Amino acid sequence: MKKPLLLLIIVTLSGWIPAGFGQNLEIMTVKGPIPANQMGRSLIHEHLLVDFIGADKITSSRWDQAAVLQKVEPYVAALPELKIRTLVSCTPAYLGRDPELLRKISEQTGIQILTNTGYYGAVDNAYLPAHAFSSSAETLAGIWTDEWKNGIGQTGIKPGFIKIGVNSDSLSELHQKLILAAGLTHKQTGLTIASHTGPFLPAKQQVALLKANGVHPSAFIWVHAQNERNKENYSLLAAEGAWISLDGVQPSNLQDYLEKLSYLKEQGWLEQVLISHDAGWYRPGEEDGGDFRDFSAISTQFIPLLLKNGFTEAEIDQLLVKNPANAFAIQKRTYTGN
Repeated sequence: MKKPLLLLIIVTLSGWIPAGFGQNLEIMTVKGPIPANQMGRSLIHEHLLVDFIGADKITSSRWDQAAVLQKVEPYVAALPELKIRTLVSCTPAYLGRDPELLRKISEQTGIQILTNTGYYGAVDNAYLPAHAFSSSAETLAGIWTDEWKNGIGQTGIKPGFIKIGVNSDSLSELHQKLILAAGLTHKQTGLTIASHTGPFLPAKQQVALLKANGVHPSAFIWVHAQNERNKENYSLLAAEGAWISLDGVQPSNLQDYLEKLSYLKEQGWLEQVLISHDAGWYRPGEEDGGDFRDFSAISTQFIPLLLKNGFTEAEIDQLLVKNPANAFAIQKRTYTGN
């Protein structure tokens, strides 16, 4: 399905006016706000620390910040040589989110880093806090909105986006509540919703819920869309205005990602695509934090592959500079259509 020529008019009439790269909008980093057009080349889905111990057991005492810094800092410090200016940390609360650690890494390396608010319901809710099961969507949205207004805990550090997660099958009532809470938070804060999703069905259901509650699909990032086997489904959600996020680029799968991006380019959706590695990360409980996968494959291998296969430097800039700035720019994206 080719991109409709009237898409810009359609989404404007539905209540949302596209940001446009370089407009007077902001991105929220762990060191504070920056103009969106200063985000630079960005990796939009990475991790510096993740702890899979479970929401009922996790505590920040499970890792030593100094040890994490020693292990992680060189990987982040290498990013400027790769022309990367911003890293989006997608580790959510109850999975090892540590805003102060991220701020220290940002201060030491000069890399701009974003953290998040929200709860992660994927993996059968193992990383949801107990209160998430009984709280209403409004209560959860209140918690997340408070982090935006007052900072996370006592850190004063504000989230730059909303991170949630759902299972890969049809949305449960609990996961519907998570997306409703995310929508309410977006309407209060203007923060973009990045939802660990995978296949098309739950992505489609989340977009429908957001629209029904007055949030434009352009506020929604379909995380791990590379797991959807039918590329034509990318066009269906892109036509709604959603972001298609292909996060998982590795040396072993470059050809697969090339095919997906080539399809999206052919169909006219490149302005709504995000790419990243989903790499890292320090693992508490493992010796020296376990194995750490670096953030170099896109810069050193994938971009050259794209250029050899008909992509232009301007299109690389679209994918890694303009699209991240537009996707994470803080703005309330409302939906008033049918």
